Amino acid sequence: MKMWMMIMYVTLAVTGGSLLYLINRVGKFSVFQKRKKGKNVFGAVVVLGAFALVGVTVNFINAIVCAVYFAMIWFVSDLIFSLIAKIRRKPFEKNYAGAVAVFAAVAVLSAGWYWNHSVRPAFYTVETDKKIDNLKIVMFADSHIGTTFHSDGFERHVAAMQAQNPDMVIVAGDFVDDDTTREDMIAAVKALGKMETAYGVYFVSGNHDKGYYGARRRGFGERDLEAELEKNGVKVLKDEAVLIDGRFYLIGRKDFSVEKERGGRRKSMKELTASLKPDKLMVVADHQPADYQNQAAAKVDLVLSGHTHGGQLFPFNRVGKWIGANDNVYGLEKRGDTDFIVTSGLSDWAIKFKTGCRSEYVVVEVKQK
Repeated sequence: MKMWMMIMYVTLAVTGGSLLYLINRVGKFSVFQKRKKGKNVFGAVVVLGAFALVGVTVNFINAIVCAVYFAMIWFVSDLIFSLIAKIRRKPFEKNYAGAVAVFAAVAVLSAGWYWNHSVRPAFYTVETDKKIDNLKIVMFADSHIGTTFHSDGFERHVAAMQAQNPDMVIVAGDFVDDDTTREDMIAAVKALGKMETAYGVYFVSGNHDKGYYGARRRGFGERDLEAELEKNGVKVLKDEAVLIDGRFYLIGRKDFSVEKERGGRRKSMKELTASLKPDKLMVVADHQPADYQNQAAAKVDLVLSGHTHGGQLFPFNRVGKWIGANDNVYGLEKRGDTDFIVTSGLSDWAIKFKTGCRSEYVVVEVKQK
């Protein structure tokens, strides 16, 4: 809790500094320079007006993102043009630094909006010494139904995933959000239940699937979601392992938030693997990538996670790892005999931009060496 309070205070301070910097820089444009006494007033009207507009039309988290990006890019542009002016030994007559900054910031945020809303497949191949033949897994996480897309949009993503002809599908948490409606949840689950695979569709919960504001706000609780999933043929795994086709295990874990935020307990990797045959492939679905040491020690073969949204925003996309909240934020990592994959997710929670990654679902081919 102290860490998140610190992050909140830092965010507020950075936002305030960014807005003050932008107000000062906007006032440097020639159209405001003619009104020297009121140039910062005009700058404040432009900057705070734009900030409020984004806050009202999208949300204030995204208004903060836009303000910080504009300030960062403008600062870099000021440094570059200041250096050029020193080299040429002559100041610029017009505010080229500001013009370039505005253009670059709009371009970066536009790309970030597109990368967040445009879903692509990410392909991985992992090899094992264990007898498995070939196994194709489609995994997705962080769909947060109702944020970037509703059930009809999710149905289109399901069709794209189905076109990969997976042997099985794993939903690695945060399928829904606190703002997902009951109707949207039911329709999205029905779309998920229509997927045709050899071994089925499996689900493990994430922190948002449980809900932070109670069932009354969104019209359903975690148990309602699980019941709907089971009704549509989706197998919900809660700290349990299933042997599939006599060939490999799928281990589905309760989310780490059960312990971290809700005072509960989940089984350790040692407990989950104690009775499993070590000669068979072991795949783990665990929403948060936060238990790599124990998973590697248990000698599971593949761990699939989400939660981090791929770090989402450059240059802050490694912060989760730096502060110890996550063992990794995106991509493939190997520790000992274990391959770990973290996806950037199908969607977002509140921030509508991805400047450090793209929205995706994951296609993993497991091959025998």
